[in-house]
Amino acid sequence: MSKRGKFAFSWFSMKTERFKLLPAFSRIMCMSDLTGKSIIGFETGAAGDISIFGVNPATGESLEPGYVAASEAELNRAVDLAVDAFEVFGSKSGAVRAEFLRCVASKIESIGDDLAECATKETGLPEGRIRMETGRTCGQLRLFASVAEEGSWVNARIDHADPSREPVPKPDVRSMERPLGPVAVFCASNFPLAFSVAGGDTASAFAAGCPVIVKAHQSHPGTAELVGQAVVEAVRECCLPEGTFSLLYGPGSEVGSALVQHSAIKAAGFTGSRAGGQALMKLAAERPEPIPFYAEMSSINPVFILPGALAERAESIAKGLHGSMTLGMGQFCTNPGLTILDGSLNIEPFLARLAELVGGSSGGTMLNSGIGAAYDSGVSLLGGNDAVETLALGQAGDGVCQAGAALFRTSADAFLGQKKLAAELFGPSTLLVTHDSKDKMLALAKSFEGQLTATIHGTEADLEANRELLSILETKAGRVLINGFPTGVEVCHAMVHGGPFPATSDGRSTSVGTRAIHRFTRGVCYQDFPDPLLPAELQEANPQGIRRLVDGNFA
Repeated sequence: MSKRGKFAFSWFSMKTERFKLLPAFSRIMCMSDLTGKSIIGFETGAAGDISIFGVNPATGESLEPGYVAASEAELNRAVDLAVDAFEVFGSKSGAVRAEFLRCVASKIESIGDDLAECATKETGLPEGRIRMETGRTCGQLRLFASVAEEGSWVNARIDHADPSREPVPKPDVRSMERPLGPVAVFCASNFPLAFSVAGGDTASAFAAGCPVIVKAHQSHPGTAELVGQAVVEAVRECCLPEGTFSLLYGPGSEVGSALVQHSAIKAAGFTGSRAGGQALMKLAAERPEPIPFYAEMSSINPVFILPGALAERAESIAKGLHGSMTLGMGQFCTNPGLTILDGSLNIEPFLARLAELVGGSSGGTMLNSGIGAAYDSGVSLLGGNDAVETLALGQAGDGVCQAGAALFRTSADAFLGQKKLAAELFGPSTLLVTHDSKDKMLALAKSFEGQLTATIHGTEADLEANRELLSILETKAGRVLINGFPTGVEVCHAMVHGGPFPATSDGRSTSVGTRAIHRFTRGVCYQDFPDPLLPAELQEANPQGIRRLVDGNFA
């Protein structure tokens, strides 16, 4: 099969002597080998005061080992190594990057049992979830490997010269995407693998040719080190330069801020709170050389239930909504935190059924004490609001970081009049908002901030009669769903996991799917270059066999 055919079906010699290239080790790190230190290229960080401990959220137990925050000198060393590594790694072929990404996936799979043990202790997530997330992480690494290997992602464009053009001859102009340089990646609290050390941000940056420096999350430091050591072993095995990858520990307000402000960092990816994301956004924008900062931050993911759908399948919608809002104790960025329906209809049977499901929900463990406390506070605030009715509260377990599901109801007028009702409540809850007219429903839709997702449940007749709603939601969300539920993000080429602010800092991007590679690249134009000096992707013979736009036509 040709490269082009393979791409359509699956999509799935710089000098190196001055760079430190070490042979591969034969054994991958396990839990008993955890060091409690940062990874600076091929070295571990220095000894120092231990200030970071993983905590088992189910028991409150501090986990060993404790971790030492990276020093300023270690951060600078990691960045300097990344700058040197970029000279080599950024020029490697797509095939080399693909081999590396697949090697990272294999290394992670080889420590699956250790990851399952460590991550469950650090996050309170069940083992099955961790193993599933491990599979997703390795799957997206291999997906980006296929993209890097096939090569058409560079968006090669060629406009041939026309010396006879009057009154001015046309030059030969060619362009393609090139990697930006060293990238900073911030681990997420709620995805210890898929949005962390070797998650989507790292995979897309590596695929583009960018070295990565990861800032570990304090909620799962051991998991981060296990994966980080697996990445390092892949760097060694693939004979890539030291500095292709580093992992730093420390407070986000110090280490994270310093990393974003370092002059050699060219972009950053972040998944976390709105406050944290905006603080780092500001630092990235106020640098002498501002850099792109891709933050996924806040979303309430509204779900609209239209009359025909409610009449036809109220039971299945209630079950699906309950399952979506309580999945993973609601600790997904796509959790449906808002549900809108027509209160002039007979909605009471639906509400009673949903309340029954929520009230019968068992409690669970939140990811950490901060998230648990914020959820408890949010539930109390909603429950104490005179404009909000508490319809049901699920069971919450005894002990630290335990929470239960919650179902609330308010009116469209109250929602539109109280901005605080539109705030994200990160956890297993949804706020039902009832309206009495199509105009009021559209007013609700227009009032929303940017969202990761927006969902509509409707029959064909419902959808045809509510085209305006669809048009509004397209301007509000990165992903619009029909007759589904937003939790569960497919890792594929067409996925957009992004949205207008404050869902993300840049609604033109995505953190899931292969479009993410373009966050860490920039276009470079080559005018009147001799063919041998052009990148292979732009040479006349097309030695890579990639799809290119040539004189306005794809070939």
